[in-house]
Amino acid sequence: MSVDPSYDFHGHTAVVTGGSGVLCGALAAALARRGAAVAILAHGRLERARDLAERLTADGARAIALQADVMDREQLRVVHADVNRHFGPVDLLINGAGGARPEATTSPERPFAALPEAAVREVFDLNFMGTFLACQEFVGDMLTAGSGAILNLASMGAVRPLTRSVAYSAAKAAVVNLTQWLAVHLSQEYGPGVRVNALVPGFFLTEQNRFLLQEADGRTFTARGRRILEHTPMGRLGEPDDLVGPALFLLSDAARFVHGTTLAVDGGLGAFGGV
Repeated sequence: MSVDPSYDFHGHTAVVTGGSGVLCGALAAALARRGAAVAILAHGRLERARDLAERLTADGARAIALQADVMDREQLRVVHADVNRHFGPVDLLINGAGGARPEATTSPERPFAALPEAAVREVFDLNFMGTFLACQEFVGDMLTAGSGAILNLASMGAVRPLTRSVAYSAAKAAVVNLTQWLAVHLSQEYGPGVRVNALVPGFFLTEQNRFLLQEADGRTFTARGRRILEHTPMGRLGEPDDLVGPALFLLSDAARFVHGTTLAVDGGLGAFGGV
């Protein structure tokens, strides 16, 4: 059976968590422009998500912005009902809510032993529990329909722990493990209709990691940023559009036999041995 490579998502309803961010905003826009009805979820920076939804709607796409804390299951239930009322059952889910915090990142002024427990828990919960709870909430629509796709956003820190980012790396490693576990569980318990995969981005400049990669002037790379570029064979940071093709592939029927895997989008970072 041939597969249409054009990535037509008409008739699909997608939920994108973390949709106010640079990367997930690009993914939400790509789905909407290819026909999907898209609910863009945001907790902070809701105005940014609303602006994106309004721009997409003005272009003829179907999109709404909704506020939800992915660490609050009750808020997710309310949003789920809103999405169903606007667009119908959800069959695509992108779990992109997450990020690091300076307080949960080591530095000369903040050694490992002094990392505050509350900050570490917040980062871990945001990245892992936010993914876990969203999967719990929206997978029911997919199981009822017998089809759907979940795409979790992990990080290179999941497979190669990032220096300083202890909580973030550990949480993203848990996301990769959850992706594998959930893929097996859903297939064994409910059949092969719902697929679960993850993207592993390399280094992209986002609001969450800007403090690690750029100096306050917004132009100069930090020492860490320069090291990253030196270890990325393609010699640059990722751009939001670099994630679009891989994400559309994993969500589409072109990837109908891709299940429980992680796809690195990293400019060769993971392949570089340092010599």
